[in-house]
Amino acid sequence: MIWSLALAAVPMAACERAASTPKPEVAAPAVSAAAPSAKETGSPAPDVKPDPSMKKPDFTVPSDEELKKKLTPLQWKVVREEGTERPFQNEYWDNHRDGLYVCIVSGKPLFSSRDKFDSGTGWPSFTKPLDGTDEIVTKEDRRLFSVRTEVRTKTGDTHLGHVFDDGPAPTGLRYCMNSAAMRFIPREKLADEGYGAYVALFEAAAPEKK
Repeated sequence: MIWSLALAAVPMAACERAASTPKPEVAAPAVSAAAPSAKETGSPAPDVKPDPSMKKPDFTVPSDEELKKKLTPLQWKVVREEGTERPFQNEYWDNHRDGLYVCIVSGKPLFSSRDKFDSGTGWPSFTKPLDGTDEIVTKEDRRLFSVRTEVRTKTGDTHLGHVFDDGPAPTGLRYCMNSAAMRFIPREKLADEGYGAYVALFEAAAPEKK
């Protein structure tokens, strides 16, 4: 009961930036269900080719009964009940390490640390999904008397968060995600965990983030 009350105290719309003056309701940003193309992002898509000799991650989606036993109460609340974790009190909002963010349910790759930026919201935010992924899907969310764009995963049907059209270049988007819905795999552990094909994404020096 105490845990439920604590979660209820966090507004589900808190991921939206506070404004100094009230704004009229606007339509949700037009966001493609698939990751932006290389043409849209202004950078070439990575040449990610699986190596037959590499360890492969298990993308099996457990039953909800199994999943509930595996996840923490907060993770379950987020991924299956569309909950929202607390800002600045979650695992990845201030994570600056190189690596991949994968779905906590299926293990499918979702975002790269190279596309992560400090949005000032207290949640991990990205300009775009991982290049080439088809895991990110969106749907209209009309809860809380507003129109937002919910972000979910294709394989695990995992609630990740929402996407807004107030992000930086080159996409102008802000994927405001819940840490509880993802697992971070640092660059140096990618091969050991079966994601070795993505190591090449981090070989070049990280661009300076503004």
